[in-house]
Amino acid sequence: MTQADGDWLSTKEAAAALGLIPRTLYRLIDEGQLPAYRFGRVIRLKQSEIDDFVSKSQIEPGELEHLYPETASSEAEATASS
Repeated sequence: MTQADGDWLSTKEAAAALGLIPRTLYRLIDEGQLPAYRFGRVIRLKQSEIDDFVSKSQIEPGELEHLYPETASSEAEATASS
């Protein structure tokens, strides 16, 4: 392996780097969201591909609006104070 290939991480290291529990990491791998490689019984991930996954996971402004819907009372308060 050359330095250009990046560093290989164990699933434990990758989960810790992403702030996930291993079960969630395995789900991401199984769903095809995160590439991983099996070498015999060992699963490894490339640091560069983890970095790509993180970059692609960035939340764009407005994507979470559904998590804090405006209620009728807060809309009325906003209108009244304008």
